[in-house]
Amino acid sequence: MLIAKLFSIVAPVYICAGLGFAWIRSGRHYDKKLLTDLVMTIGAPCLVFRSLIGFSESPQVLADMALATLVALLSFAVLGFVALRLLRLKASTYLSPMIFGNTGNMGLPICLFAFGEKGLSLGVCFFAVNTLLHFTAGQWLWAGAVSFRRLFTTPLFWSVMLGVVTVVTGTPVPDWLRNSTTLLGDFTIPLMAFTLGVTLSELRVRDIHRSLWISVVRTVMAVGVGFGVAQVFGFDGLMRDVFL
Repeated sequence: MLIAKLFSIVAPVYICAGLGFAWIRSGRHYDKKLLTDLVMTIGAPCLVFRSLIGFSESPQVLADMALATLVALLSFAVLGFVALRLLRLKASTYLSPMIFGNTGNMGLPICLFAFGEKGLSLGVCFFAVNTLLHFTAGQWLWAGAVSFRRLFTTPLFWSVMLGVVTVVTGTPVPDWLRNSTTLLGDFTIPLMAFTLGVTLSELRVRDIHRSLWISVVRTVMAVGVGFGVAQVFGFDGLMRDVFL
């Protein structure tokens, strides 16, 4: 029964990604730029806003999740930098992916199928903090500069701000807006998973040993940081499960 339950949670992610992989390998066209723009400009902002305003628990729960996410990412930055120095790899190339995990394509559908709408809302909170820091700190790691103009013109940033203000002030959201953002946000998760498969089909591995070692280090970091931060913040139940 446990295996069947786990399979029902992860199978939709791999099926969507697998279809994307097969789509490209069959020679079909996929406009990744267009669909990625749709997700990041319309789908993800709507999903974030809808999840935040639909969260039935105290706003403090979302604040705790956001702060724990920030602490986790900072921990990844420190541990990742040390690990890369020991592995003699360039931090400017590898540190960003050591910090920012695939919390959208993989994390959100797993949170949804494993923990329902409440779990998705908490997962979206983690995803939003991760993505916004990726736009700033991640850009700085790669380019050596941060474009706050790009951040402030990103729809995801404003959807987070609007959602937070709405939740904190208790402002009622009209049904037409709630229904519209729900409808538009629903295409985000399957498209992200499908696009993940498309991206994987385009990758060419040049050094499997280096990639494997980095993946192992990142996974060990994730387990340690996940359990450690959850313990520090006193997370239990759904909060702990989603965070891990």
